[in-house]
Amino acid sequence: MKVIITKNYEEMSEKAYEIVRDVIKANPNAVLGLATGSSPIGLYDDLVKAYERGEISFKNIRTVNLDEYVGLDYSSDQSYVYFMRKNLFERVDIDLANTNLPDGKAKDLEAECARYTKLVEGMQQDVQVLGLGSNGHIAFNEPGTPFDSTTHVVKLTESTIKDNSRLFKNIDEVPRSALTMGIANIMNAKKIVVVANGANKADAIYKTVKGEITEAVPASILQKHPDVTIVCDELAAAKL
Repeated sequence: MKVIITKNYEEMSEKAYEIVRDVIKANPNAVLGLATGSSPIGLYDDLVKAYERGEISFKNIRTVNLDEYVGLDYSSDQSYVYFMRKNLFERVDIDLANTNLPDGKAKDLEAECARYTKLVEGMQQDVQVLGLGSNGHIAFNEPGTPFDSTTHVVKLTESTIKDNSRLFKNIDEVPRSALTMGIANIMNAKKIVVVANGANKADAIYKTVKGEITEAVPASILQKHPDVTIVCDELAAAKL
């Protein structure tokens, strides 16, 4: 596990962008595993700028996203479909048919989980971008999630609902469940890059990097992956 400590969010985003950019340059047909939330927005902005400069193309890139809320309309500005289109997909030359997210509006959620697991297992991520929850969750894999889990429906914990409430008008609007790629699906990626910033992530960063490997801290399993880079700012790295 490699840890890169940066001065601020902008530098964190740039370092993470360089890793993803290099994957795209090495393989124009790469599969990118993508995350949502505030942490990777700067990384996506940097990818868009590189595309605008003509340095990279997404024409043959395929993507798989980690998760999606259950029940939100795709038109909702809090759905992850909307997030990805606004922050990346509609700003580059990607074919939307090559982008994949779990379907939080599926009538049969268990069948959708099985479909998405099969899809992800058939297109191994060349690089997987991850954020990190303040409780150590990755994607929506909350503490206690089995390390061998695949795509599943999850009831969100109070800490995650609170973390995400800043993005909604009020806490009551935050969905209470989501579909998420499982930990085994994440660990199947060839390369993983974690972005984390802010003092509220310091405890989770410490436990991820130096803590015991335990399902109580989902991100701690990353210690066992052969190619993980954690890019965090000084505030998030304060306890290392």
